[in-house]
Amino acid sequence: MSPQEARARAAPGTATVPLRVGLLGLGTVGGGVVELLHRNGELLLRRSGRPVQLVCVSARDATKPRALSLDGLEFVPEARRLVERPDLDVVLELIGGLEPAETLVRAALASGKHVVTANKALLAARGGELLALARQNGVRLAFEAAVCGGMPLIKLLREGLAGNRLESIIGIVNGTCNYILSAMEEQGTDFAEVLKAARAQGYTEADPTADIQGLDAAQKLAVLATLGFGLPLRDDKVHTEGIAEVESVDLRYARELGYRLRHLAIARRRPEGIELRTHPALLPEQHPLADTHGAMNAVLLRGDAAGPILLRGAGAGASPTASAVLADLGDLAATVPHGHPEAPLDATDPPRVLTATETLSAYYLRMQVEDRPGVLAGISGILSEAGISIEAVSQKEPLQGERHATILFITREVPEQHMDAARARLVKLPILHGAVTWLRLLHTD
Repeated sequence: MSPQEARARAAPGTATVPLRVGLLGLGTVGGGVVELLHRNGELLLRRSGRPVQLVCVSARDATKPRALSLDGLEFVPEARRLVERPDLDVVLELIGGLEPAETLVRAALASGKHVVTANKALLAARGGELLALARQNGVRLAFEAAVCGGMPLIKLLREGLAGNRLESIIGIVNGTCNYILSAMEEQGTDFAEVLKAARAQGYTEADPTADIQGLDAAQKLAVLATLGFGLPLRDDKVHTEGIAEVESVDLRYARELGYRLRHLAIARRRPEGIELRTHPALLPEQHPLADTHGAMNAVLLRGDAAGPILLRGAGAGASPTASAVLADLGDLAATVPHGHPEAPLDATDPPRVLTATETLSAYYLRMQVEDRPGVLAGISGILSEAGISIEAVSQKEPLQGERHATILFITREVPEQHMDAARARLVKLPILHGAVTWLRLLHTD
């Protein structure tokens, strides 16, 4: 008896008709799903009350050697043929990217099949349309694995906090960025050197551009902001910055001042609208997210009733993502065909997304200046005239034989447009040597 047939044997008192599933993609995540179903299929049956049966799979290369057993599974060479099969209840889309994933997901939903996906890029670009298509056809589009796969974040936002008015979502949602910044902080090495080492050790994608430029985090934040604030599901409103410009010297100075630098995804409610941004930011070392190291993810949620909730765990990789996929399958097994239709995620009157210049941050500033009287007063005057209050200042004396001192400022929270105005004046100072380095600083959640 194959593992699939064994799982299809329901325990007494459970549904006997299995939830029949077809899998698109046998890469890292797809292989992880197959293995986890083999290992924990009986647990899934006991917890959902209905067996989940993986019927068939499709991948680009049927002959590729794989370190997993496909015994009892039918291999379908053409993905479109799998999607069109009338004997399937659910299609797992684990291909990634926009095409052919979008075409296949649309076809599956249109044919009355539920879809489970880990495809954050597809959701960020087409999620609103796909959710509407699911509602039209009376099926569900499930995507727990699309954001921070090892943590039940989507389910918490959709169900656990359904009775809350969400105030903020602040998270470390890209493991590659967090690994690089952690290594730079611990080793005192520059970005390019750490990135090279991370590639050699397999900690980054073959092309890490989407990670280090903040695009991956922006896609994830778009999904979370839709769930949390009712915004339309799209990532083009997310102000996005990466980590390639971060210098190790600022990580060192930040630690001396009691801060840690992390790449954050921030969705925060204000009276004027919603802040929606991803960028590097300093956190006080006592902040709940500051001690998240390596490739780990962490997200801090705040609801008006529940208060702060912190989730931390592995956000990527075969097993954590497969765990999230199985969570969606278990949910479908427990609720289908008993209703539980796809609910609209975006609000009928969504709040406004604030522009980057309207967002509020405190700031860290680093400048090299001539070591002579009146310099500090001149810089402080420019900041004051721009409406920026200084919380702390530290001066590093020039090394022997040098003429330039390093001055560090920590400011209080101000709209970014005030900082833009001050920086435009600071860069013109004749006493300045080099650029004005600045990083945002998050005091609160």
